[in-house]
Formats: sequence, C-alpha cells, structure tokens
Amino acid sequence: MSRPRRPDPPPLATNDVHLAIAGTVAWAIALVVLLLVGLPSGERWWLWVCVVGMGCGLFGVWYIPRLQAARERLVAERAAQRADGSARGR
Repeated sequence: MSRPRRPDPPPLATNDVHLAIAGTVAWAIALVVLLLVGLPSGERWWLWVCVVGMGCGLFGVWYIPRLQAARERLVAERAAQRADGSARGR
C-alpha cells in the first residue's frame, strides 16, 4: 500500500530582479576584463557576447516587475471571480 501524497509546498518568494541585476553585472565585468586583456582580431565576437548578455539582463530588469505585477493581477481577478461565483451560488 502506498502512502498518500503530501501537498505541494508553496512557491518560494524570490527577488528575480536581483538575479537579473547580478547577471548583468557579471556580463559587464566580463566585458571589462576582455577589454583590459585584449583579444586577437579573430576573437572579438566575445565582446559582442558580453554586450548582448548585458542587454538581455537590462531587459530582464525592466520586464520582470511588469511580469510579476501582471501575474498578481491575474491571481486577484481569478480570486474575485471565484468569490463572486460562490456568492451567487448562495
């Protein structure tokens, strides 16, 4: 006989913006290091990899709060709909 399944734990509350900032800073440090070290002419594409990484990180810093706010609005709307539906059923 198998044991009953335990309920899933609630999701962890994280600050995803800090993670995006940390990644962006890491790409910026990599860019500075590559600029200081100097690359052979055939390996200059690494600079663009760092620039694109920084751009993606900056986009994440801008986008993540909007995404989280939209998700919170959706949860609130669904909760209101459930409350409205249960109130009508009475």
